[in-house]
Amino acid sequence: MESVFDIELKLLLEAILLRYQHDFRNYSVASLRRRIQQALDRFSCKSVSQLQDRVLHEPAVFAQMLQYFTVQVSEMFRDPSYFRALREQVVPVLRTYPSIKVWVAGCSSGEEVWSLAIMLEEEGLLERTMIYATDINSDALKIAEAGIYAIERIAQFSNNYQLAGGLGSLSDYYTAAYNGVIFERSLRRQIVFADHSLATDSVFSEVHLVSCRNVMIYFNRTLQDRAAGLFYDALINHGFLGLGMKESLRFTSRAQVFREFAAAAKIYQRI
Repeated sequence: MESVFDIELKLLLEAILLRYQHDFRNYSVASLRRRIQQALDRFSCKSVSQLQDRVLHEPAVFAQMLQYFTVQVSEMFRDPSYFRALREQVVPVLRTYPSIKVWVAGCSSGEEVWSLAIMLEEEGLLERTMIYATDINSDALKIAEAGIYAIERIAQFSNNYQLAGGLGSLSDYYTAAYNGVIFERSLRRQIVFADHSLATDSVFSEVHLVSCRNVMIYFNRTLQDRAAGLFYDALINHGFLGLGMKESLRFTSRAQVFREFAAAAKIYQRI
């Protein structure tokens, strides 16, 4: 028998879909339980039903709730071996195309987007690349587009950059002021930021690289299959898909239409 909490959770997700057209019904239940419990504390609600009432009648509460459905933890050049594999193994293939499209799905607060832009700039490819950076959280997209990060994070960012095969110094790409750094606007010129949901929306087409890292881990099998299908449909023949270090296509229905390209870095190729 389902607990009252789980019944109320299902009703909350249905209500959010009907009211705001955001579909979280196929997110991992274990993850949702933890996050909704945190939201109950944050909004001083005694039950999920009470939280649902506020979400339905106060759009500002739903906007704040998005942080509990999406993961906003990232850093520049996170998992440096991934970026090194992109630079050393994927970039030489991308270089053969006259123009390039990259889709960063679930870009959160933008650290990965700016990392990719820097890497492509160093490889001489940014000028002919369009990067589509998408997320369902509009507040996170605003942070991503601004490209401003706390100064205390830069040491870790810089270390990751060097381990990822950076050709210079990360400081070449930002200006520091007032306990923060802002990344160069010249990198921004090839980036389009947009709202997009892997649960309900369609795809960008003719993409050469999709990077969706540490997102699918929060989906159940149904939504993982849907996302993998979107990536397959978006990619050109022999295009590349990068996942997080704890993620895999092995148990999805699309496992047979991708091959492992750089297995240790979790980079796949559409076949």
